[in-house]
Amino acid sequence: QITTVSGNEFLLQSDIDFLILDWFHAIKNAIDRLPKEQRITSGNLEFKLRRSSSIELLHNLDTESKEPKPEHRKSLIFRLNYSASDTNDRNRVKSRLKKFISRRPSLKTLQEKGLIKDQIFGSHLHLVCEHEKSTVPQFVRLCITAVERRGLDVDGIYRVSGNLATIQKLRFVVNQEEKLNLDDSQWEDIHVVTGALKMFFRELPEPLFPYCFFEQFVEAIKIQDHATRIKSIRSLVKKLPRPNYDTMKILFEHLQKIAAKESVNLMSTQSLGIVFGPTLLRPEKETGNMAVHMLYQNQIVELMLSEYSKIFGSEED
Repeated sequence: QITTVSGNEFLLQSDIDFLILDWFHAIKNAIDRLPKEQRITSGNLEFKLRRSSSIELLHNLDTESKEPKPEHRKSLIFRLNYSASDTNDRNRVKSRLKKFISRRPSLKTLQEKGLIKDQIFGSHLHLVCEHEKSTVPQFVRLCITAVERRGLDVDGIYRVSGNLATIQKLRFVVNQEEKLNLDDSQWEDIHVVTGALKMFFRELPEPLFPYCFFEQFVEAIKIQDHATRIKSIRSLVKKLPRPNYDTMKILFEHLQKIAAKESVNLMSTQSLGIVFGPTLLRPEKETGNMAVHMLYQNQIVELMLSEYSKIFGSEED
């Protein structure tokens, strides 16, 4: 959230991590170019990446010198601002929330009473599959079928965002109802379907590429020899748990069909790698190498799409 000196507020939000980093660096560089006496110290600038892929730019309102004079305030480009209410108000809200939460029945109790059904979004992949007695979540299959029926030729498929309110409504329906009809008119916008599918994978407690495999895939993509690189990635894929492997195979087969229509939908394997890389695999703990990791994430997805038959095919292939 950015608040300008004139009082305008802006919230920057994106699903694409490298764009978020570009925004952050652009804002930080703008601050650093200000005269020293008007500059918010760069040490007070903090960058946080949320699971939802939105960004929050926070800062300490202390400056390197005393508060700028009124005539200097106008020359400030903007101030990075956080929504800070009075400390006492926040403490009161926290206290009330703790009391409210402590009185609520447990999730297990609500599920046993039938008030809350097993969730699809936000649950571990293997739990969803166990509940459905399958190795690929039904929701994933339904979305892929819908996209292949009416979205292969759509410009920017998977890159263009659908209406977030409608996506959240679809998410709620999936979590509360057993049957889902994606041909219903309320899901007519195919970008809502693709947005919900990306959200499903983004909200997995552990990504489709399990955390314990992340570094191994990164090391594999660094291999210089192309044939050896493919062989290494293939070997890792074969070691994945069955729900992860089967879901990954059907998803990448689908994305390969998207890429095959690149001349119409403008979505190449590289574009799909940028969209799905950070969604499907990420380290368990973020480090200072986030930008480097992002590059490898994209390259891994791109290679697996380009060499789909070699990676997911049978040994004879």
